[in-house]
This record gives sequence, C-alpha cells and structure tokens, in this order.
Amino acid sequence: MTVSLTTAQIREKYLQFFEGKGHLRLPSYSTVAPDPTTLFTVAGMQPFKDQFMGAPAVFDGVANKRVTTAQKCVRVGDIENVGRTRRHLSLFEMMGNFSFGDYFKRDAIHWAWEFLTGAEWMGMDASKMYVTIYKDDEEAFTYWTQEIGLDASHIHRFDADENFWPANAPLEGPNGPCGPCSEIYYDRGPKYGEDTWGDYFQTRESARFLEVWNLVFPQFDRQEPLADGTPVLRDLPFKNIDTGMGLERVASVVQDVPDFYSNDVFAPIVARVAELSGKPYEGEVSVSHRVVAEHLRSVSMILADGTPFSNTGRGYTLRKIMRRAIRHGYLLGFREPTLFQLVPLVVEGMSSAYPELRDNQAKVEASVKAEEERFLKTLEGGIQRLGGLLSGMERGAVLSGQDAFVLYDTYGFPVDLTLEIAEEYGITVDEAGYAESLENAQEIARAGSKYGKSELFGGNQEALEGLARTEFVGYDELSVEADVVALVGAGERLSHLTAGSEATVVLSRTPFYAEGGGEVGDTGRLEWDGGAGIVRDTRKTPQGVFLHDVLVEQGELREGVRVRGVVSGERRATERHHTATHLLHAALRAVLGDGVAQKGSLVAPDRLRFDFSHGAALTAQEIAAVELLVSRWVSANFPVTWQEMPIADAKAAGATALFGEKYGETVRVVRVGGSVEYAGQSVSSMELCGGAHVRRTGDIGAFVILGDENVAAGVRRIEALAGDAATAWVRERLNAAAKVASLLNTGVDGLEARVSGLQSQLKAAEKDVAAVKRQLAEAQMGGGGGATQTRELGGFKVAALKLAGLEGNELRGAADKLLDQSGADMVVVAGERGLVVKATKDAVTRGAHAGQLIGKLAAAGGGKGGGRPDMAQAGVTDADAALGALDTAF
Repeated sequence: MTVSLTTAQIREKYLQFFEGKGHLRLPSYSTVAPDPTTLFTVAGMQPFKDQFMGAPAVFDGVANKRVTTAQKCVRVGDIENVGRTRRHLSLFEMMGNFSFGDYFKRDAIHWAWEFLTGAEWMGMDASKMYVTIYKDDEEAFTYWTQEIGLDASHIHRFDADENFWPANAPLEGPNGPCGPCSEIYYDRGPKYGEDTWGDYFQTRESARFLEVWNLVFPQFDRQEPLADGTPVLRDLPFKNIDTGMGLERVASVVQDVPDFYSNDVFAPIVARVAELSGKPYEGEVSVSHRVVAEHLRSVSMILADGTPFSNTGRGYTLRKIMRRAIRHGYLLGFREPTLFQLVPLVVEGMSSAYPELRDNQAKVEASVKAEEERFLKTLEGGIQRLGGLLSGMERGAVLSGQDAFVLYDTYGFPVDLTLEIAEEYGITVDEAGYAESLENAQEIARAGSKYGKSELFGGNQEALEGLARTEFVGYDELSVEADVVALVGAGERLSHLTAGSEATVVLSRTPFYAEGGGEVGDTGRLEWDGGAGIVRDTRKTPQGVFLHDVLVEQGELREGVRVRGVVSGERRATERHHTATHLLHAALRAVLGDGVAQKGSLVAPDRLRFDFSHGAALTAQEIAAVELLVSRWVSANFPVTWQEMPIADAKAAGATALFGEKYGETVRVVRVGGSVEYAGQSVSSMELCGGAHVRRTGDIGAFVILGDENVAAGVRRIEALAGDAATAWVRERLNAAAKVASLLNTGVDGLEARVSGLQSQLKAAEKDVAAVKRQLAEAQMGGGGGATQTRELGGFKVAALKLAGLEGNELRGAADKLLDQSGADMVVVAGERGLVVKATKDAVTRGAHAGQLIGKLAAAGGGKGGGRPDMAQAGVTDADAALGALDTAF
C-alpha cells in the first residue's frame, strides 16, 4: 500500500468495484430497522431479508440479483466495551455485496481477494493475508489454495461456533437457511503484537491479525435432527451470498493506524474533545475521549434518520447512548452543554456518503444540546442523592454495590463519580457487587437485543412456510366466506382447536385489516357450522400471510373448514380516525410549514395519535387553525379514493411518503378529492397508505384535537377524536364546565372572570399567611436568637432551634436568619416534620459538612436526608429525637 486512502475513498472504491462486477448500488437503509424484529438496522443484509427468503430482487423498478451497499449499522449489546477497547463501536459501516440466487462461493472469494490485494483498489500485501474456514468446507479450501494461491499454512479451520452462520447452527439451530463462512485477516506486523498466526488458533484474540471481511455462504436448509441428534442439513434450492467488510477495520489497515479512533473520521473528533476539555488524549482518561467521539457519531446518525430521544423503544436506546457520552464528558470536566459542538465534525466526515446528516444538522445539534441540558441537571441530582446515602454512613463503611448500580441505572450516575465522591467521605464502594448487578442487567439487555436468524425471521417462520399470500378484501367487504388454511400455536401447526383454546388462524381470504402503518389490527368474529370464535387481533407476515388471533368460543375448528369472517363495527370508527389523520397531517403542514414530518401514529377505534417533527408547542391559535382546516374538509364531504400505481408515478404526483418507510414498486395512494383554502393557499391531501378509510370526508363527522404535548426533543404529539367519540367528548366537557360553573355560582360564560377573582383572593391570602409565619418565626427566635441553644461541638460553634408551625421554605429562611444572628459556624433548625442544617463558608473550609451531619440527625429522627457541605435538609418523624442526637453526631 503506497497511498493512504481516506475512509470516504475506501467506501467509494468498494462500491465502484462491485458495480463493475454487475452489482446494483443501493443507498444505505436508515438506522431504523426495516422490520420489527430489531430496533435498529444491525447488519448489511437485514434490508434484504425478503430477497434472501425468495422474494423478487427488484429495487426501485430495477431487477438485479446482485446488490452492493454501504450500510450504517447500530449494535449496542456490548456498549460497555465502547471506548474501553479501541475496536468496539456502537455504530459502524458494513460494506456488503449480496447475491440472491446468482453467483456463489467461488466468485465471492475471488472478488474479495481482488479488491483487497489489487493495486488499483486496496493494494494490501498478499503475503500478509490469512483466512479461516469452516472445518468441513473443502470447497472453500480448494478455492483459497488452488485458485487464489494462498498457502495452506495461512488457513485455520474452525468449528461451527466460529465459522458458521448462525453460530453452531448445525447442532443448535434454529432451523432454516444457514451456511459456513470464511473470514479474511490481515497481518499488521510485529509493531502491533508479537503473536503468530498459530497463536491465534489458540487465543482467537489479536491486535496484530485483524479480521477485515466475512464471507457468508448460506447454502443449507437446517432441519430437525435425527433421533440420535445427528444434524440434518439439506441443500437450499438456490444459494445466496451475504458478505460484510467492516469499513473502519479496513481503514485501520490501509491508513496504518493503531485503532479505529486514529482514522481520518474519528481523529479530528477526538482532538476536538481534548481541546474543549483541556485534557490531552492519553492515559486512563482517554477512555472518555473515545466514548464521547464514538457516541456523538452514533447519536448524530440516528437523529438524522428521524429517531428522537424518548423514554421507550428505539428513542430510549438512543438516549442511553447519548447519556453515556454526557457522563464521560462530565468526567472530562464538561459542566455545561458542550458535546453538540462536535456535530459539525461528524457532518464533515460522513455527509458525503450520508447527506441526511447535513440536511438535518441544525436539528441534530439542537436535540443534542437539549439532551445535554436535561441530563446535566440529572447528574447534579445524582450527586445530591449520593450525598444523602453517604451522609448517614460512618467513615470506613462500605456503600453497597446495589446502591451504586441503582444510581447508575436509574439516575444515570456514573460509578466513576460514585467512587470519587465516596472516597471524599472515607467510604468505599462494593465494586464486586456493582459489577454483579451490572452484569445481570447486561445479560437481560443482550437477551433483548441479540442478533441472529431466528430474531430476524420470526419464531413462527417454519410453521408458516409454504403458505400462499392471503387475499385481502377488507377495503370493500367486511364479511366474507373463506377456508381455514392453517392453525398455528407455539410455533407449530395444529390439527384442530377446541372450545376455550386460542391460536393463530390463517384464512384463504380475509376482510380483517392486519396491523400496519399505525392502524390497529381488526377484531371481529369467525362463524362456522357448529362453532364460533372471537378474532382478537390481526397481523401479517412480510410474505403477506394474514395471522388472526382467534379464541374459540364453541365447537371445534379444523383446517379446511369453511368459515364466515365478520369484521367488528369498530372498523368504521377506525376508518374515521385514519382518514382524519391524513387530513390532520396536511393541515399541520399548511399551518406550521413544510418542516412538519410524520414521526409515528396510532389509529384506533377510540382515538388517533399523531407524532410529528416540530420544535415548539402549538399555540391555541395554531391548534384552532388546524382543527378548522380538518372541519372544512369534513363539511365539504369530498370523496376519498385510492388506487395502486408505480411508486415513481405516485411521488411525481406529489403523494406524501413517510421517511424511513419501506415501499414496494407498486403502492396504494389515498387521495381526498378536493382542497380547502388556508392563508391564500390551496391545501390538499394525498398519501401513500395501505390502511382503511372512509368513502367521503363527511363520514368522519365531528373532529376535535384534545391536546399537544412534547414526546421527545423536536417531536410533538397530538391526540384527537373523530365521529361519535369526538361528539361524546365535547358533551362531557360541556357538562363538566356547567357543573363547575354551578359550584362557583356563575354561568359557563362567567367562569373565567369568577376563577380570576378567586385567584386574586388566594394570592392575597397567601401573602398574609407568609407574613404571619415570618412573625411567628421571629417571635420564637426571640428577635435576636436569645432562645437558641448554642454549643461547641467537634470544634464548631453550633446553634440549634425548634420552631412550631413552620416547614419547607420557612425553615430554610429561618436557618439563614439564625446563621446571621447567632454568629455560629453551623445551625440546625427543626420543624415538626422537617430539618435544615446550614454551615458558613469558613466552617466548610475547616471540614464541616451539612449533608453528613443531617444524615445522622435524620436517622435518629426516623427519616432520611442529605445535601451539600453548606446546606442540607431532611424529613423526620421525630424532630426532638433528631435534635437530641446532635451532641453525639460530631
């Protein structure tokens, strides 16, 4: 390698190389997973799951069984290692070339070798290339040795736990497509380690021998083993290729840098972190530099793809990544929002391949900054909570590992800071107990996010194999005759269902809409001679097989039986809410601007929920304008039509498509046949949608927006009602308003004035009460502290006082006054249920700690509390006992 290539150049060369081999170059899929089995896109092959299972290889109207991509992938199962090692990432780029029943093992091996060693491509030294293969893969061994010319000593044979996909599939399953793989390594030389290729066979760990490519050969259909446990692997009818070249790994080799964080994308970010923090990138603290740099890249990419921070699902995982970065920024000394300043460097390094970064840079920066502001406050709260725990403990005591873990897991408080602060109190932390609690949590996380064929392709896949697509007739009919094609329960085909049993029923045709596009699945009934059952929900597989969750009420249901499927009357209410959602979307864009983009929705019989991008709460005027636009569509009673057309025609006609949604070549377009006026513009609605809708807008009936709330940074949520649900809600509110007006001896029209008057009276009364409490405190304090107990304790002058009728803010104010009046170093003020301790700056300098003192006093008084060295407060059940412990607390 004579010329060092940038990461962008490596990416482009890879894609150009495989385009030259007849591959169709496709853009990276979103980090949002293309199917519901994982939160994020976790592999380059995941967007092509359908093609690997036999679906036609047609992309944007182009048929090609060869595809190449640079795919951004997110995996967080081992996120605790990111930054602690130099080769773990939460977001990485997987370069892939895929074959769907076209070329196979020989071409995949030859092309990988050509790209890696070819002088016009990567130019790696062929003598430094090494390979692993599955132990029984003689075909791959022949290609590597006899055709590529690789010396046999450069090849290791490993068992299925290392060189099979999924790992150990022959013995452990799951059933279905699987096959051997061949991994390619590069020897980086003795400066990266003195180990040998022979050592790698024993250790399987090396900084010197770096894996750069994995060639997966799915060629078998794993079936149930024989009775004696012998694996059964049958040849697939057509064979696929799934390869993955880690871009960051290859960049390390080509650029001859020691690790991922030294390449041309990460190095500028790491350097900026060092500059902002004033702490050089060296020693143990460098872990934090790496965590901040890596996680900011991940967060920026995920935010740019439309996932907001939230407390559930994908947004919750994003928040945990971001907060891990903020914690490490805190360790570097960042006390104010700072990490958002790194976003431009991520954009500069990655946007040539991923333009969505530059398009959404401002939103990404704003979201990161807002999350920093929120979590830095949380960190401060964690410090106070930890202080409360430690203040009640003696020097030399041990803080439990579970307490340390709760601080980390629940409050996001890093254990590094827990150790540091505990040391100041002379207290150690049970690190082994913390590690055990953390490992238990991580095992649960790994179980929930593991990646394998069974997770991607679904547990019922085998039981549903061979079933034809279900004919859906529910757009036009809500009751049809159909045959029972299959009964499935616990992943197995069933012969029959008896009364009281519940399972999945597949029909030859169905009027039941399957959950999708935010619309809930239909419910209803199945009826047949001698029996009936309730359809509780409806879903469908990627192959178009509709799955009806059925509880048999009476009789027996068997395959082949003729049934009558009847959709529940709730469907009509769902249709009203779905069409209203389309109108709401169009109205929001008209009132708030084209920056509004749908981020999620729920369409149910009783309500609709619509999430959309917008940076501020809607004003009352904006909500009223949106509501009015929808009502105008309803009043106009426009026809609602739908038709299928090529996706290119739909987009050309102006149909709204959802960002990140996966569409086929033919799409269903739902159009409202008329427009309404707003601010001099004509507003219309036309969206790509597979859901159920009303026939005319007038069928929607009443429409009302319940409210607007924030669900994540830059994302708002509206809930609304249509039809009978809206009418009932309005009537309930009118009745409630009339009842309140009656209680206040006025009419509904006079409510505002009446409440305003009562508020004025309340404020005046509160001022009077506050004045009386101040006078009460002064009277009890004797005007100058004469009633105060003052003594010398632990080298400090301490004043203590119990006050009747005061709590909360009044106690804190009294403590301030007592500290001024008494000349004491520390004061303790108690109410009936509360306790406040304050110390002067000089006393704190000499070792006084209000938080530690109040912990001991509160414990004696049956309560808990904590705080800073200069001020702390606690709740107690026995204030006298708390004050009585003062003499022994120092």
